Amino acid sequence: MKEVIIETKFTEYSSVNELSSDLKILSEKAVEVIDNAYAPYSEFYVGAAVLLENGEIITGTNQENAAYPSGLCAERTAIFYANSKYPNVAVKAIAVSAKKDGDLLSQAIPPCGACRQVLLETETRFKNKMKVLMISKNSVLTIDSAKSLLPLSFTSDFVK
Repeated sequence: MKEVIIETKFTEYSSVNELSSDLKILSEKAVEVIDNAYAPYSEFYVGAAVLLENGEIITGTNQENAAYPSGLCAERTAIFYANSKYPNVAVKAIAVSAKKDGDLLSQAIPPCGACRQVLLETETRFKNKMKVLMISKNSVLTIDSAKSLLPLSFTSDFVK
């Protein structure tokens, strides 16, 4: 028997003001767009903002549907729109934030499993590490690569 330990390293900032100017703007966009979410069932509102290598910022929000699971998370909404609008431009970073009961969460939320897979696929597609920022009322957590969110990942290598 062999035991393997997988660790994920992240950096915690006490506020967006500690981030570089481009990541600060990205984080602010993720928070700003939350109120555009359509979440009448869970009342859990999520906003995401994607920074592309060309400097463009694309936003997305979660979109729920009475016929579960027909909705879509904010991260995938933003990534798919970015990949559709700019199919040959790599994603540099994504920022995610959420509100419940009209207030920004006090703890940063990580992307769900499906979103992690899409982030990894996008990172792999462009052969470019994607920084992931998780914003809360009290802190910003950053991870240098989507792969760090999904260390035992399913990649195209398995289907070739």
